[in-house]
This record gives sequence, structure tokens and C-alpha cells, in this order.
Amino acid sequence: MDELGVRAAALVARHPRDARLRRVGTSRAGIPLWLLSVGHGSRQALVVAGPHANEPVGGATVLRLAERALADPRLCEGADVTWNLLLCLDPDGSRRNERWLGGPYTLGHYFRNFFRPGFLEQPEWLPDGAGAARLPETRVLLALQDELRPFLQCSLHGVDVGGGFVELTRDLPGLSQRVAHTAARLGIPRELGPYDTLYWPALGPAVYRIPPPVKKDMAAAITEAAVESTWFHPHPYGTVTAIVESPMWGVAAVEDPSQPADTDAVLRSVSRALRRDTRLLKDILARMRPHLADAPDVAALLAPVDDYLLVGPGLADSWDPDTRFGTARPLPPFDTARLTALAISARRVALRTAGLLRQTVTTAGDDAGGVLPELDRLIDAWCAHYRDGYGARWIPVARQAEYQACVVLAAFRLAVRHAPVRHRSGETGWGSGAAVPMHLE
Repeated sequence: MDELGVRAAALVARHPRDARLRRVGTSRAGIPLWLLSVGHGSRQALVVAGPHANEPVGGATVLRLAERALADPRLCEGADVTWNLLLCLDPDGSRRNERWLGGPYTLGHYFRNFFRPGFLEQPEWLPDGAGAARLPETRVLLALQDELRPFLQCSLHGVDVGGGFVELTRDLPGLSQRVAHTAARLGIPRELGPYDTLYWPALGPAVYRIPPPVKKDMAAAITEAAVESTWFHPHPYGTVTAIVESPMWGVAAVEDPSQPADTDAVLRSVSRALRRDTRLLKDILARMRPHLADAPDVAALLAPVDDYLLVGPGLADSWDPDTRFGTARPLPPFDTARLTALAISARRVALRTAGLLRQTVTTAGDDAGGVLPELDRLIDAWCAHYRDGYGARWIPVARQAEYQACVVLAAFRLAVRHAPVRHRSGETGWGSGAAVPMHLE
């Protein structure tokens, strides 16, 4: 059992009547998947930590939520709720990030040791539908959703550079105001125009509605969450799914509503830089490949590299005012916040690719193709751009987790008002606050 599991087991030992820990499955590498449950209510809340391997804050958040649920009767018996906290959905990928998790918390150290599996190996996605889910982690999550039929599901994500925001499958009126209050109290910038939500409706500042999934090509799926996912799988049960994003390095400009002096000039610059960076990284990979034939464990590192190199040019073309004429979907209006978030995302694609290529070189055991100094120069320059150009600043882990926990609790308090309740007869009815059941909206 890893450190997170040990801490969860210790919590259960202190509260044996109200807390349980059970193994709900195993990962591809045979690592146990643990579910910590708190309370005995008939209504179920499901919180998923570690859905993306490079976003570890959810582990600290679920323990914080468990402690609060045990300390505050209003969160369990007072609301007839059981909290179900999945400690980590992708433990295999999370282990690959251990080299930066202990610090130092610098951008260079993070990106040099960054890992996130290829799109098809990320357990929240269902590119072939729920019935054909091939990852054991995905099947575990689907089984939990079908078993619990939660009124609320929260997936705990992390933004490496930028700000905090929330994505919802159903509206929770009032959530944006609560997010704003929490962010202001903790000094967390809100991302008012995330790249992920470029074409999604806003439900309020820093809160966005996830559109229903539509099958498209992989590039569209990566950039628009266009494929079927575990976010929507419990939708028929009336579940509200909230994707809660908490930043590691905050950037103040992602909540700047001012109008840029020349939006098109910035879009051209960002697009050209992404094309240039993609070409440069493709050339580095081409020089590396002849040296990787017998290298162990490089396939897992190159799969996400191939994904990023695939989507980069398409993203650049979709943003560039000189190349996007005639495309089906117009870009939304841009303020400084949205333009900053888009520029940060373009640099992120290049930095993640460079970091993964660097790890591929070191995994191979020698400097394949003599590219290591070149990759180090690129990573240093691009991290300096984040740090000096955008003012990216590290947010302490405790503050990241507190922000995320507070947003989950805000979503909980809004969602529980309309959650179904189980009467003593065993029939399911609706709480007095529900004028219209969510599954009928």
C-alpha cells in the first residue's frame, strides 16, 4: 500500500464505525485501487482522484474531504450522504511522476519529469464506448458509477500553469459565486477562458458546461473532450459531474478581462510559435529514433509524444487568422484572460513533448542522437517564458488542496438539495428542494 493508502487506512482505524476502505480493483500493473467511504447515507457522492497521472493534488484533497466529512455531521448523516473517495484512478501513471513530486517545485524539474500516458491509455476516456472499455481502471470506475448511482461525481484535476475552473455536465446555479469567493480567499487565480472550454458555454465566471460527447477524430477528442467519457456515463442516473481544476503554478493574467491591443497579432504569433516548435521537436524525434530500437520502456513515453505532435499543427491552424478562413467553427471573442490561457496551452504542448523526449533519451541509457543539450536548452527557455513572461508562481500544495476541497464542498451543497432520498419503505423520492428532478430537466 502506498503512502496515500496508508494514511487512508490510519483514518479508518481512528474511525472504524464511520469509515471503510475497500479494494475495488487493480491497475494494469497490478496496483490496488482503493475506495475510502465515509458515512452511511442512502445518497452517494463519488470523488475521483488522480484521473490524470501528472495531477497529484486530488490525493491530498480526498483525505481532506474525508476528515471534514467525519468531523461535520451535516456532510454525512445530516444530509443522508455517503462519501466515496477513489484514492487514485491511474496509480501506474502517477508512479511515473514520482521524480518531481518530492520537489524542488520548479517548472524545469516538473517538465523534465512530467508523464501523462497517451490519449488511449487515459482511464477517464471511452473512445469505443463503455461496453468496449479495455483499461481495467476504466472498468473499475464504470462499475462504481453503476453500483453507486451518485447524485454528484467530482473528478479532481490539476492545471500545471494557469488558474482554477470547473466544468459541469449539469448546471449548479450559484457555483461560480462560491468559486470566486474561495479563489479570492486563497489567492488562486480563476481561469476565465480556459483553452479546454474554448467553444463551451459559460455558466458563470470560471464555470463551464461540458457539451454532450460526439465521436470525432482523436485530435478533436483531445482538444474538445469530444469522445464519450466516464464524465457522462452516470448521466442517466441524474448525476451531476464536476471536473474541478486546481492550478499548480498560478498566472494572474488568466482572469484579466481587459481587451488586448491586437488579438489577431497575438494569435498569429502563438500559432507560428507552435508550428515552429512542433517542427523542431519532430526533427529531434527523427534523430532519436534510430537509437531507440532496443531501448526498454520507450513506447509509453512516445505514445503521448505522438499525440502532441499530431494535434499541434491542427491547433495552430485553427487559431491563426491567416489559415482558419472557411473553417466551420468561428473563434469566440477574446479578452486578455482567454488569449493568455490559449498562449499558455500552446507552450504546454511543446514543453510536455520536450520533457517526454528528454526522458526517452535518459531511459535509453545514452544521448540518442546527441539531442540532450538541445532539449535542455528548449525546456529552460520555455520555462523561463512561463516564469518571466507570464509571472507563473508556485502555489503551495496545501493551498491547492484546500481550494479544490472547498470547490467540491460548494458543488456538494448545491447538488444535494436536489438529490434523490431513500424513504424507509425503500422507495426513492426527491428532496423538498427539488421542484424538478434533475434527470427530467
